[in-house]
Parts: sequence; C-alpha cells; structure tokens
Amino acid sequence: MIQLDHYLILGAIIFFIGLTGMLIRRNIFIILMCIELMFNAVNLNLVAFSRHLSNLDGQIFSIFVIAIAACESAIGLAIFIAVNRNKETFDIDEVNLMKW
Repeated sequence: MIQLDHYLILGAIIFFIGLTGMLIRRNIFIILMCIELMFNAVNLNLVAFSRHLSNLDGQIFSIFVIAIAACESAIGLAIFIAVNRNKETFDIDEVNLMKW
C-alpha cells in the first residue's frame, strides 16, 4: 500500500529535479518548465497531505495553485515571445534588457 512517505519522497524528488534544472539551464523555456515542475511537486504534496488527513483543504488549495501556475505560464510565455522577437535568442545570459 502506498503511504504518505512515498508521496512526500516523490514530491521532493520532482521538486529538486525542477530546482536543479532551473539553476543549471540557461534556456528561458526550460526554466519555465522547471518552475512548472516545482509547482506540480508542491501540488502532489498538498493532495497527499489532504488525503492523509481526510480534509479537502489541501485539494482546494491545490486547485488555486494550478490556476496561478496557468497564469504564470501565460505571462511567462508572453515575456518569452517578446524577448525572442527583440533579441532573437533563447539564452538567458544574452538577454540583458535591464542594463543601461
């Protein structure tokens, strides 16, 4: 039988895969996907605790996190397209719009 520990370990592994991908990669699109991966790991833990405690609050909060992640994806992709049109690159080191 799958217990709470299994869900927490899986969520931690997924979160750290997303974190290391975000810190190592320099591609804007890959960084956005790693952020989504970290959001999904948090959602997995919220639903696991909600099921373990027999309380729906974690599942409801998970739905809000999914909605926020969808908004973050839409805004991130809009910024991604705008930067790509101006700089024609996907490398985050070459994008220096904030410099004088």
